[in-house]
Amino acid sequence: MRMLRRLFGKDGGHHPDYFLLATLFLLVVAGLAILTSASSDLGKVKFNDSYYYLKHQLVSGFLVGGLGFLIAAYVPYKSYKSLAFLFLILNLVLLVLVFTPLGHTAGGASRWIDAGPVTFQPAELLKLSFILYVAAFFSDTRRNRAKNIRSGLLPFLLVAGTMTVLLILQPATSTVMILLAAGLVILFLSGVSWKHLGMIMGGGVVLLGLLIATTSYRLQRIVSYFDHSSDTQGANYQVNQSMIALGSGGVFGLGYGRSTVKVSRLPAVVDDSIFAVVGQELGFVGTGSLVALFAILVARLFWLARGRRAPQLRRAGGGECVYCDV
Repeated sequence: MRMLRRLFGKDGGHHPDYFLLATLFLLVVAGLAILTSASSDLGKVKFNDSYYYLKHQLVSGFLVGGLGFLIAAYVPYKSYKSLAFLFLILNLVLLVLVFTPLGHTAGGASRWIDAGPVTFQPAELLKLSFILYVAAFFSDTRRNRAKNIRSGLLPFLLVAGTMTVLLILQPATSTVMILLAAGLVILFLSGVSWKHLGMIMGGGVVLLGLLIATTSYRLQRIVSYFDHSSDTQGANYQVNQSMIALGSGGVFGLGYGRSTVKVSRLPAVVDDSIFAVVGQELGFVGTGSLVALFAILVARLFWLARGRRAPQLRRAGGGECVYCDV
């Protein structure tokens, strides 16, 4: 109860941002409704239960996520700085565990850990722990790590390299690109020089290019991205079927629950192709509204983040302000 009182502004806690909470609530409700429709036929065929995937998501997704939300609301955000490195190390250990008997392989990729009733991807947790670590590491203004190669950039490159190797072995190349791009943004905001940023980006592009050129399936994905008309029954099958489903929805869609491609044509319909189901059932209006909700969420988070200012100190005599370490 104390956690709930803190969350809703009681017991000395701050009032939450109700606009953000309302946006999150709408996205959760929309997500559960979309999942229910997209997975109903598949659940009936595989498990003789049209609501199998909804029940699974409520238990392993909604409840676990809700608990994490309450914990995050209760713990002061500044305390994450001291825990950031520990979170990252634990996450790297989880990345190693995907290659042990605890790991779960599907579609030729070893990206999951099977923990009984819950199966999860450590790479998804890494999207949080890596960004927390980099932000905390370079926020130490007293050591000025952004300007120091030995105590700043080299440790970052070591961590990023270890993470990259573990993800490439899964393989999860797109996740690597997302995380490294986020890391570079933090480096830029921390004040790393353009010269060092250019060297890091140039090295990353060269290594990525060599990786793509030496692995046929990665090269095929790049080629397929630029030429959707080739290999329509192979590499481009899912993309083309998804585009057909999106286009067939028109402006207002065929109606909720009336998608015609959920089992017969769209592979991975409950994850990779679920947006195509939204497009066919709810049309441009539905997909546009969903994208708008995510845009509102991102904009609100940026607005709230800008409202958080680091404490400042003035030099003796009222000189220039310098930021403290927070």
